[in-house]
Amino acid sequence: MKVYGHPASTCVRKVLCALAEKGVDYEFVLVDIMKGDQKSPEHLARQPFGVVPVLDDDGFVLYESRAILRYLNAKFGGLAPTDAKDLGVMEQWISVEQSYFSPPAMKAILEIFFSPMKGTTPDPEVVKNGKEGAAKALDVLERALVGKEWIAGSFSIAEITYAPYFQYLFDTGLGDIVKERPNVAAWWGRISERPSWRKAIGKG
Repeated sequence: MKVYGHPASTCVRKVLCALAEKGVDYEFVLVDIMKGDQKSPEHLARQPFGVVPVLDDDGFVLYESRAILRYLNAKFGGLAPTDAKDLGVMEQWISVEQSYFSPPAMKAILEIFFSPMKGTTPDPEVVKNGKEGAAKALDVLERALVGKEWIAGSFSIAEITYAPYFQYLFDTGLGDIVKERPNVAAWWGRISERPSWRKAIGKG
């Protein structure tokens, strides 16, 4: 099994976390997105949209991180609940992440991350709007996590999909929108200390 990607990529980190959670051995093949390697003809043959990650499981090639996570669960199990209602809740929160949380969160994160590389200061309006959009989703998540350790009964793909964005919120000084919400903050504390996540970000 091979994973093509870059260790700083949010979507690559999701896949690495899932593989670590299941104890699966794999070969990591660096695609240097800082140098534009994801747009090379070689990589475009694997991923026609020119992004990462790509999973190659003995010749079976799959891209899109959430599809890869579901494939890994189908193959190895243990990354999603088996109860139909819990599974529905997991899928709901994956959709919330993709539609309502990560797009605004990443606007703020990328503005802070890339501005120094461009020799500019982050646009406070972009950061503010991104934080506010992400915070709206976290308000709903805060209520959903009342009395819960995990969003869908057990640690699952739902937690994995949120983890990279939470990590970068803290890494870019935006973690206050997590800390201000006690249920979300406690949930992130459990995720962030999990060995599979520590391994995914190179700290485990």
